[in-house]
Amino acid sequence: MQNKFTRSQRPVLRYIGLGTQLLVMLGGAVYGGLWLDKKTDLSPLFTCALPLLVLVGVFYTLIKETTKKKKNGGIN
Repeated sequence: MQNKFTRSQRPVLRYIGLGTQLLVMLGGAVYGGLWLDKKTDLSPLFTCALPLLVLVGVFYTLIKETTKKKKNGGIN
């Protein structure tokens, strides 16, 4: 089966995937924070803390992905 994406499109698709992952994880963290705040009566604590933890994790992943050393002479 032939790959329908060219080599120049692959990095763009990877970054689109990381952006989508960021949005989904932030949405889940906000929703989970609101739910936990409602259950524990600690109103702004989890709503602020969970998205910040997600941001730290996603930025770590983003930095790790963008600073990878290219192998095989620059071909991914």
